[in-house]
Parts: sequence; C-alpha cells; structure tokens
Amino acid sequence: MVEPLSFVEQFSYLGLFALLVLGTLGFPFPEDSILILSGFLVARGVVDPFVASFVVYAGLLMTDYSLYWVGRTYGRGILEVTRFRKIMTPGRLSKLEVKFQKWGCPVVFFGRFLLGVRAQVFLAAGVLRLSRVKFLIFDGLSGGIMVVFWGAVGFYGDYGIQAVQEKARRIEHVAVIILALGVAVAITYFYLKNRRKNDRREVVL
Repeated sequence: MVEPLSFVEQFSYLGLFALLVLGTLGFPFPEDSILILSGFLVARGVVDPFVASFVVYAGLLMTDYSLYWVGRTYGRGILEVTRFRKIMTPGRLSKLEVKFQKWGCPVVFFGRFLLGVRAQVFLAAGVLRLSRVKFLIFDGLSGGIMVVFWGAVGFYGDYGIQAVQEKARRIEHVAVIILALGVAVAITYFYLKNRRKNDRREVVL
C-alpha cells in the first residue's frame, strides 16, 4: 500500500486533494490528519502555503457537498443503502432531525468539530433538504477554521521537531568537542606520566 506521506510528497497538491476524496470514500485517511499533513509539508517547503490551503479547502467543500448531495438525492431511502447503513441509522437521523429543527443551519457548522458525527450531519442536512446555499455557507465557515487550525498544528508541530533536532545537533557537537578534549587530556596525561617515569629511571641509572 502506498504511504500517504510519500504519495503526497511526489504529487503534492494532487496528493492532498486525492487523500481527502479517498477519505470520503471510506479509505483510512482522516480529514484532520490530512490537514495536519498539509501544514507539515508547508513547513518543509514542499508546498506553497496559499496554494495548499486553497486545495485542501476546496477538497473539503467538495467532499462535504458530495455527502450532502447523496442525502438530498436518496432522501430517507438512504437508510436502505448498504453503503451508508453504518453511517446513518434511523435513530441517528431522528436525533439529528430534532437538532436541525431546533437549531437550524448552525448544526452544520458545529457538527464538523465533532469527530465521528460530521458525515452523519452532512448526510442528514441533505436528507432534510437544507438549503444548498445555507449548507455551503455554514460548511465553508467551519471548513475554513479547520484548515487554518489543523494546518497550523502541522506547521508548528514540524517547526518544533526541527527545533528539537537542531538542539540535538548542537548537543552532539558539544559532546564531540568534550570527548575530543577528554581524549587529548588523557593522552597528554599519560604521555607526561610515562615521561616522568623514564626521567626517573635515567636519574637512577
């Protein structure tokens, strides 16, 4: 299986976009991890920060809207679709319907921040035929926050790793210098010690 990091490093922006799409299709590529990866690649200079942000943001909106579209297309019949039975059950849909009736569009906004609930919220928004424009507005706002937040985590996380590595290199350099000085002192000590012994022997003779 191709490792996500090596795949993205080779194909950069296309790789990030592809991982987001594959994650929506059920592959083990969590959305948050991909956003962190984008920040990591920005810190490493592999991708441009503005282009990478645009790509992952567009990827988020597209994958989210695809779930909304599926829910809107199938309606409550989605509960009979094998592919989505694990994601959406009658009980979950009923609970989300109550929340949408009570809170409306903000459910889409806050639903993104709840791990394991996002896909259900987006599907339910489509099933309940939430306005497309309202869905994109609230989903776009929450998606923008996620891109910035997790991207920053990846960026500064890598920066911290690099800082630790730099400190480790400095410690290694200091250790090498200390070791070299120790060896030099030891050699000098034994040299002088042997010389003194030889001098004493010459005096005795």
